[in-house]
Amino acid sequence: MKKLFLMGRSEAGKTSLTQALRGEELHYVKTQYTSSDDDTIDSPGEYAESKCFSVGLACFSFEADVVAVVQAADEPFNLFGASLRSFILRPLIGIITKIDSPYANIPMVRQWMANAGCERIFLINNVTREGIDELMDYLAQDLPRMTFEEAKFRQSLGLSEWDPLPGS
Repeated sequence: MKKLFLMGRSEAGKTSLTQALRGEELHYVKTQYTSSDDDTIDSPGEYAESKCFSVGLACFSFEADVVAVVQAADEPFNLFGASLRSFILRPLIGIITKIDSPYANIPMVRQWMANAGCERIFLINNVTREGIDELMDYLAQDLPRMTFEEAKFRQSLGLSEWDPLPGS
């Protein structure tokens, strides 16, 4: 299973998502520090909300196989701009939580994630577990394996390891 790094605003649902992925009963826990286990890295929302701490997000991203921007469907504003992709050197996905909120604006949040460079976007309800299986299936897929020579060739073309080769 791919190791998933979760980043997003406070109260976006990152810790609840971690609990839902583990099949645990949901209970509120304020994330005070970045916590890591075998399959997830959960970061405090303050890291995304403050320029002083945001460099930590880039550092923690190197410990993961996939980076996820987590935003609630009822977010009042967007923290992640179009330049997000420039410092994330891993596949970047979007996870929209709280999709059942009466104030949800899923098309707007989806557009924010597309603008940030998210390659795939998942709609999740942590309480009902809607969308959890689809995300778990994605995380269960094997990472591509390649030789050092293949990696150097891709790098010479300006491609990441997960980008398709031209003409493929």
